[in-house]
Amino acid sequence: MGGKKPYLAVVLIHILYTGMFLLSKAALNGGMNPYVFVFYRQAAATIFLTPITFFLEWKTAPPLNFRTFLKIFMLSLFGITMSLDVNTLALGYTSATLAAATTNTLPVITFFLAVLFRMENVKLKTIPGIAKVAGIAICLGGAATIAFFKGPYLRLLVHHHLFNNHNQEYQGRAPSSSTWIKGVFLMLLSNLFWSMWLVFQGLVLKSYPSKLLCTALQCFLSTIQSFFIAIALERDPNEWKLGWNVRLLSVAYCGIAVTGVTFYIQAWVIEMKGPVFLAITTPLVLVFTICSSAVLLGEIISLGSVVGGLLLVLGLYCVLWGKRKEQNKEKQNYSSTTDQTQKQHITPKDDKVLGTTPKKLFAEDACSCV
Repeated sequence: MGGKKPYLAVVLIHILYTGMFLLSKAALNGGMNPYVFVFYRQAAATIFLTPITFFLEWKTAPPLNFRTFLKIFMLSLFGITMSLDVNTLALGYTSATLAAATTNTLPVITFFLAVLFRMENVKLKTIPGIAKVAGIAICLGGAATIAFFKGPYLRLLVHHHLFNNHNQEYQGRAPSSSTWIKGVFLMLLSNLFWSMWLVFQGLVLKSYPSKLLCTALQCFLSTIQSFFIAIALERDPNEWKLGWNVRLLSVAYCGIAVTGVTFYIQAWVIEMKGPVFLAITTPLVLVFTICSSAVLLGEIISLGSVVGGLLLVLGLYCVLWGKRKEQNKEKQNYSSTTDQTQKQHITPKDDKVLGTTPKKLFAEDACSCV
């Protein structure tokens, strides 16, 4: 059972993300302002994480200087506040299925930014390098297919949905082409902000390694930032009311289940199986969301969305395959260099003590490793 835990964990992670897309879309369909939604979501995450952070890391956390605080503030502004605001706005224009599909571009965009900032190398004369570049091109093709090609619509024979509401602008019928294209590009812009957060957060954590406190601080700063954005764009007090409805449920779910619970589960999975294992399971969100959104929200799915989503998944796997091959080759080169260094340091006297020749010694070691 212990070997199955990481697999069960990634399924749970993607089920939680599926719930995030569905509940967020349901709240927006119900007329909730996207900027107000992001503020309440971040406030819920801050309230949830603050006591846990004080209990676990407050005494052991390193001191926070002004320069590091400024980095965390900017990281929060672009990577969380702007990313969530743009993402939620795009979700209102498109669908939960599209939001799930575009999550497959995150590893690809992150890799592209890492290459741009010279944190990653691409060797075009090697097969893994060609695969990574091809993966980026396929992802771009998938995004273009989703934006500009619709094709026939696929509608399930379901007439009663779990989240029925009075504002059904996009429920049960397709949005206009201009609205859809706008939503697609906003979703990709949101993923670009999120990928920048992934890239630069690694640099910030080098100077401030307290992960939980850094996350809680980003949530707190994002709450303040999103409040000023929301209050500037939405002055109607009625739009700030939650009530005992899907709005409150979506805010609590996104703030606690997604920001809080999945943080720990993802960290555990990465520690157990590595980041590549988590990345290759990303398409599960798309599968879960396509089925759930059609049944629970009554969303109709176009053939273009399905084809584009498949291209995004294919591009993701091309990049991950190329990255994996390069990592394996680097490990082999490092192992070969280490073996040669150890072999050079073995003297004839050492051979007599070991009772074997260097060649035989390393042959035995190789057999023991298999």
